[in-house]
Amino acid sequence: MARVDVSRYQTFGDITERLDSIVSQVRDKDVSLERSLDLFDEAIALGSKAVSLVDATDFSPEEEARLAEEPEAEKDASSADASSDAAEGVAQDAPATDGQ
Repeated sequence: MARVDVSRYQTFGDITERLDSIVSQVRDKDVSLERSLDLFDEAIALGSKAVSLVDATDFSPEEEARLAEEPEAEKDASSADASSDAAEGVAQDAPATDGQ
């Protein structure tokens, strides 16, 4: 297998645009199996390039702090939603009273 040259794709935008194009081509019924396999190899190479971009990314201390806070904020929000849902379930399960 020949090594696929993905050096022209330098950003995530470039990579995702090309991957979208690959998906469209592979879905075309007129594309040969051989061409589909070549496109698959290119997609794998693009995925590796994307991983390399992530590994090479240097975040500022502010960005790192914000990224560290996001999962906690999402977890807190989902806990609040679960508590709210549980409270609603209790209220719905409670027997109705006639005011007596």
